[in-house]
Amino acid sequence: MKLHRDNNSDSLNLIKAYTTGVITVNESSYQGSLIISPGAIVENWPPACHSDLNSEHCQQILDLGPEIILIGTGKRQHFPAPAILQPLINSGVGVEIMATDSACRTYNILAGEGRNVVAGLIVITAD
Repeated sequence: MKLHRDNNSDSLNLIKAYTTGVITVNESSYQGSLIISPGAIVENWPPACHSDLNSEHCQQILDLGPEIILIGTGKRQHFPAPAILQPLINSGVGVEIMATDSACRTYNILAGEGRNVVAGLIVITAD
């Protein structure tokens, strides 16, 4: 899936493409799951699939101080158990769970609007 960048700001992290196993942010490609915000990228985020997600992974997202959190759960939308999302629920930050491709598109829209969004994107390495 190719995503087009409308914002000309080189300092803003925007997702240009998402394919199986790879996310392209600006001009760099990342293999595997990652956390992205307009100003930071955390590579090698541990969850390899939605069932790997735990509350510590959610805390890593929260540590970037977002106002909105997106969690991309892979090829399909999978809702984590409330106990896993507890750090996010307790923080009062808005959280959306969606398939990773949808999370990539939504992230770009929100980041392009200047929103303080952080996305934890689980990248599936095989179809």
